[in-house]
Amino acid sequence: MICLHFSSKYFTANPMSFAKHRVSRHCKRSRICSSRERSIIETGNKHDKRSTTGNTRTVAMDDDLILDSPGIAPQGSPTPLVTALKASAGQDVATFHFPGHNRGRAAPSSLAQLIGIRPFLHDLSTVPELDNLFAPKGPILEAQKQAAKLFGSSETWFLIGGTTCGNQAAILATCSPGDSLILPRNSHISVFSAMVLSGALPKYIIPEYDSSWDFAGGITTSQVQCAIKELENEGRKAAAVFVTSPTYHGICSNLSKISQICHSQKIPLIVDEAHGAHLGFHPQLPASALQQGADLAVQSTHKVLSSLTQSSMLHMSGTLVDRERICKCLQTLQSTSPSYLLLASLDAARAQLSENPEMIFSQAWELAAEVRNLIKEIPGISVLEYQSFSSFPMIDPLRLTISLWQLGLSGYEANEILSRDYGVICELVDTRSIAYVINLGTSREHAQRLVSAMKDLSATFLPVQRVEESAESTNCLPFVDSKICLSPREAFFARKKRVNIRHSIGEICGELICPYPPGIPVIIPGEIVTERALDYLLRVKIEGAVISGASDPLLSSMIVCGV
Repeated sequence: MICLHFSSKYFTANPMSFAKHRVSRHCKRSRICSSRERSIIETGNKHDKRSTTGNTRTVAMDDDLILDSPGIAPQGSPTPLVTALKASAGQDVATFHFPGHNRGRAAPSSLAQLIGIRPFLHDLSTVPELDNLFAPKGPILEAQKQAAKLFGSSETWFLIGGTTCGNQAAILATCSPGDSLILPRNSHISVFSAMVLSGALPKYIIPEYDSSWDFAGGITTSQVQCAIKELENEGRKAAAVFVTSPTYHGICSNLSKISQICHSQKIPLIVDEAHGAHLGFHPQLPASALQQGADLAVQSTHKVLSSLTQSSMLHMSGTLVDRERICKCLQTLQSTSPSYLLLASLDAARAQLSENPEMIFSQAWELAAEVRNLIKEIPGISVLEYQSFSSFPMIDPLRLTISLWQLGLSGYEANEILSRDYGVICELVDTRSIAYVINLGTSREHAQRLVSAMKDLSATFLPVQRVEESAESTNCLPFVDSKICLSPREAFFARKKRVNIRHSIGEICGELICPYPPGIPVIIPGEIVTERALDYLLRVKIEGAVISGASDPLLSSMIVCGV
């Protein structure tokens, strides 16, 4: 039996004096409470170091996991949020707050064995010294300010819901119900959910398409100008222009000219720069969206940079977008229990980039150029070059998109062989290509493995089968002839019914269906289902694509709007 003794001097006639004394002696009592807490745990552990409550196994923490740095992050820290998290986790305190694993003491054993106890120790809830994501005044604010300075924004917000959250917030902050949003039809799925939330009406631009690669590029300056003019002729003005640059394949639009066109009409430019957080940090890399005049840029810091998956940043520049509205939108969309591990990883990734911002990508760029040149020399294999999309100023040199159709292999077939037999894992698979990313962590050994695997594929399949361009290859995008009958929001709330997949042609689609990755919808709620789009989905499914969004994963039926 454990007895806890409190000195009578803590209790006086005045009931408030105990609280007052407790605050004044906070540091001393923290050590006392924690010491007692640890003695209780240690006493129990003498009998059984792995006690169990129900089905939860308690994992004891080692003494060396308790850090000797209590307190709040010092001012001027190069990593304010990382420092604050370390300090908070290192405090010698008795903890009676969330999360339930209680700094790893009740960590599920299977996960603790996989990743260790330290992540749990630093997986803290919103305690005062860690600041508040939605009203930052301490380390979060300082970390965001340092990020804004590095990336060249007037303000930066940390996101724990990925670029999906950032895209949605950007559109909600600029578009009200009934407003027109100009955007490429091959935008990410998050943009379509943003139109459901905001009630914005899409004005689609069909991006340029290359049939030999069977994927789309970006949108051009003239296309944006034409879309703005068409809305004007209808008596409408775009609330915002949304551009994806770079695309998943690294194709960059001319954002400098697009931003000039938008700003001449006082229209804010939003850029989905999920794949471009590294842009502008090497002389051979394209300029960033902010450097080219974007008003809002959303970056997946976790993609090419080194933060934890799901963490992103939203950057603002200029005065066309209401800052307060962005804050309200982010508070609406983000969790009120943000992961401080994710937030701290954004701070750490920014600090890593700050160490040598102009040269940090030199090794990655050199390695990518070397791999590109070696693969280009392999018979039967092509590498995406600027000439395929010459309407655009640049392709990200760290993105290697490779086609093997001349070997008689689809992207799905080639990727299965490469991953199964060579242990080469790609970022994106398409019908006729595979995309690889060279990043800060790419090793020369892995690059050599990729080149060696490509040489083996060429030696194996080139003598067996060399084919001309497949007759099945499409000569245009699957959504090029799509027609809108309902807005995304109207379709979302419309009555629905399920029909046989072949009976869906001509119906109004009621669900968002897309191969993933890259997460670009082929059919969107509110659009008429076309034979072209349906044939494309069925074809890529047979070839090995994963179809997301469909309520029937076998694609034998489809949900349509019953209006």
